[in-house]
Amino acid sequence: MFGITIDSLDMAGSVDVLAYWLRADARTCRYVVTPNVDHVVKLETQRPFREAYKDAALVLADGRPVVMASKMFGKPLPGTVPGSDLVPAIFDRFESDGIDGLSVFLLGAAPGVAERAAAHIHAKWPRVKVIASLSPSFGFEKNDVECEEVCRAIADSGADLLVVGLGAPKQELWVHKYAKQLPVKVALCVGATIDFLAGEKPRAPMWMRKCGVEWLHRAASEPRRLAGRYFKDALVFPQILFKEWRTTR
Repeated sequence: MFGITIDSLDMAGSVDVLAYWLRADARTCRYVVTPNVDHVVKLETQRPFREAYKDAALVLADGRPVVMASKMFGKPLPGTVPGSDLVPAIFDRFESDGIDGLSVFLLGAAPGVAERAAAHIHAKWPRVKVIASLSPSFGFEKNDVECEEVCRAIADSGADLLVVGLGAPKQELWVHKYAKQLPVKVALCVGATIDFLAGEKPRAPMWMRKCGVEWLHRAASEPRRLAGRYFKDALVFPQILFKEWRTTR
């Protein structure tokens, strides 16, 4: 659908798969992407983004419109798996199973935010250990030397789980390019999740999340940054839906 393959997993099934990988010995940087409407719009015109999606180990539907479209086209997905909910769900699994030793590297967010996120994680999930974090400079992805330094920092940390909060498509493109230099078990490309974990940005009320309108809360919280994006998505996504519908007739 939309030129990509989306794994038919709900939250519980996704956590099952990721927990299995995180408990295994292999460090092959299986990375996870979570398509929402904005991703679908970007995938339409950005070939490198599509290539990053093609090589992802898991593609999990983030946006409610993506799930609704799957049902419209007779390919029903079981539900949404937002990245901002997936990370806490993984932490919950390791905490409830009583298994120590999930080591985490936080990459992204503004300086100091990842440290606050780590403090909150340790307070809520004592069995989860944030062993390192890094807030790379703006535009670092264009600097090969700095990218190599970031890769070395992640490798030297020995982390099992890499949580990447650089925003789309930067985070997906970067992980795709450097995956072979990242000896982690799993990398999650999850946007603003580090900010949410730090309490830097408020999550939408639960009723808005359940109704699939968390985007409205985010747009109201950051209108200057997000209003233009959501306006464009609202114009383009229906056109993509129509094109997809024509191919399934």
